[in-house]
Amino acid sequence: MNDSMIVISAASGALGRLVVDHLSARVSPGRIVAAVRDPGRAADLAERGIRVRRGDYDDTASLHDAFEGAGRLLLISSPELDPARRVPQHLAAVKAAKDVGVGAIAYTSVLGADTGGAGVAAAHHATEQAILDSGLPYTMLRNPFYGEAFINPGLRAAVTAGELAGGTGGRGLNTAFRADLAEAAANVLTGDGHLGLAYDLTGPLWTYPQLAETLTEVSGTPVAHREDPDSVAGPLAWLHGQVRAGALETQTEDLSRVLGRPATTLRAAVVRALTS
Repeated sequence: MNDSMIVISAASGALGRLVVDHLSARVSPGRIVAAVRDPGRAADLAERGIRVRRGDYDDTASLHDAFEGAGRLLLISSPELDPARRVPQHLAAVKAAKDVGVGAIAYTSVLGADTGGAGVAAAHHATEQAILDSGLPYTMLRNPFYGEAFINPGLRAAVTAGELAGGTGGRGLNTAFRADLAEAAANVLTGDGHLGLAYDLTGPLWTYPQLAETLTEVSGTPVAHREDPDSVAGPLAWLHGQVRAGALETQTEDLSRVLGRPATTLRAAVVRALTS
């Protein structure tokens, strides 16, 4: 790879910061540009020698300035969930990248974005198509749901209660953790052989009954699994419904291949959740 700049959009978010951390261990800070909506939220990055530029998805001029000189751009999807807002934001970012001559673009898409434009994948499908239409060299990073939504310090309550309730129907989850996905993105940004490819990034398949067994093993306290869809509320209830329908069972080796190592295991994730 040459010595051109690497720009990370939405760099002050959870995923963006992890990508910046990985990049900082590989290239000089002066080659990294953190494009953020509010530069004040990235003062700590500037203190590390990383260039901070204002790059607001709702301000096209700022995107031109933020992406200028980029050999490679990681376009992290907007946190805006409404496709009516998210799609125009992404299309503006792709156009800005094209306008200023970005060398290559990597985009954090979602599993299934290539096959349809409905539901969660709608904005990602439109964005992938815009990137293809732009003619820019690209890499699609199709992420699964984050493992942190299911495996987090909140599991301590299940250990205390001796019971893990859920509504997954015992079906598999192909989640992956932000740290792994960020490292994969950094590998694509700093490595060769990724252009023109789309990666369906999935972690090792796991189930809630397996999670209960792992909680038991790691904590030393018996934790039983109980199937009860009514025990889950809010956005997590929707997620459990998706799992129950078998929507999270797609499996590939792309994540471990891009990482050059196995993705984080269920046991390692549980250990981290219970000790963090």
